[in-house]
Amino acid sequence: MAIQVGDKAPDFELKDNHGATVKLSDFRGSKNVVLLFYPFAFTGVCTGELCEVRDNLPQFSDRDTQVLAVSNDSIHTLRVFAEQEGLEYPLLSDFWPHGEVSRAYGVFAEDKGCAVRGTFVIDKEGVVRWAVENALPDARDLNEYVTALDTL
Repeated sequence: MAIQVGDKAPDFELKDNHGATVKLSDFRGSKNVVLLFYPFAFTGVCTGELCEVRDNLPQFSDRDTQVLAVSNDSIHTLRVFAEQEGLEYPLLSDFWPHGEVSRAYGVFAEDKGCAVRGTFVIDKEGVVRWAVENALPDARDLNEYVTALDTL
């Protein structure tokens, strides 16, 4: 993983599943961010993880935190995925230039053409306070990053 705890989180600008532009720096000074990179929409482990976040959104909003989920899918794919699964937080498309933000965070698998399961807890000042990378088949433990938020 290229980005380490204590590093300034690289800013980015991506389109969400509704075509709106989302910039990491838009949250600076106002909200913590949990940045979740995941391989692909409509896959078993990814769907399970993102639905678990959906079902636990108050744990993030209660901690003054915005969840941003990033994959290398197109915004059109993400729109259908969000509608089908009832995901109401931003799903960001790192589709083109393909994987640019995933690469900046060191979580792009060149051999697979997608992001791996990288998770970053970023504080209100834009500093990475917690990070973990899980192998593609291994689901993340939501409680780990909620616990990390509690230390901010």
